[in-house]
Amino acid sequence: MKILIIGGTLFVGRALTTVAQSRGHAVTLLNRGKTATKLPAGVEHIQADRDAGLEMLATGSWDAVVDTCAYYPRQVRSLLAALPGEPHYTLVSSVSAYSDFTRKGLDESAELSVPLMDDSITSFDRHTYGPLKSGCEQAAGPDALIIRPGIIVGPHDPTGRFAYWVRRLAATETFLAPGDGSTALQIIDVRDLAAWMVHLVEQKVTGAFNAVGPALPLHFGEFIQIGLHTLESRALPRWVGESVLAENKIEGGSMLPLWIPSTAENLAGMFEVDGRKAWLTGLQLRGLDVTIRDVATYEATVGKPVKVGLSSEDEHALLARLSRP
Repeated sequence: MKILIIGGTLFVGRALTTVAQSRGHAVTLLNRGKTATKLPAGVEHIQADRDAGLEMLATGSWDAVVDTCAYYPRQVRSLLAALPGEPHYTLVSSVSAYSDFTRKGLDESAELSVPLMDDSITSFDRHTYGPLKSGCEQAAGPDALIIRPGIIVGPHDPTGRFAYWVRRLAATETFLAPGDGSTALQIIDVRDLAAWMVHLVEQKVTGAFNAVGPALPLHFGEFIQIGLHTLESRALPRWVGESVLAENKIEGGSMLPLWIPSTAENLAGMFEVDGRKAWLTGLQLRGLDVTIRDVATYEATVGKPVKVGLSSEDEHALLARLSRP
């Protein structure tokens, strides 16, 4: 197949390119050329800003298009209008497109957020991200393949959320572990996501799929214990209760990545999304230990880790205060 990947050098697109090439597909990347200074061997590259016009696509020909970086409905509409012929179209959306996370076990039939279709919007935040993704899905139309991932992790992750914990798990000191370890966690390795997506593209599958893992329920405490065991670490988790964290204005998400407190009832189902439809269509998930080990290896090669979550200084200061009689 001839596959056009919108993006293709950062994270999801990078993994998709690797998998597609390994399966013998001819890959073209369309991006601004700002992320990677060296492109993968054998790919065709179209350097373009999707927001500045896509007229150059008119002379091309592709069997499939995978859009990894559509954040605004207008971007989906302009891309589809610029593509010659009718190639199979895949949109990477998000589970954030769902409207109600007070419920657990959301499947693909769950109600989406009211689509935000305002073409004047040029930035998003945690309040508009989901409605914009819902709008992108609407713009993609009924014949598209819609992938709704949860938290995507693995080597080359630009967010640093998973790596935040891997660095602490790999250390030799006490680190802050939130709550009592009972809250749920869902993640998917980018390499598993990419392999499955290319498989669906090859079959020209359409419809929506939640891309989450693991297949068995995972709790934050298990994640910590698996990480310590995998890395043979001497690090010590200091579990700090939710009420104590709240008193010290330590929040989940931005300050403690991937952790959602049990008191956040509006997000109770965020990490308990139903992934059975994807699993039944061939989504295979590697062990959490493999992802942890590979991310630890990758992080050891990174000069400056992504700044996310509590700084080591703030974390140590909090733990020191909590240790005082």
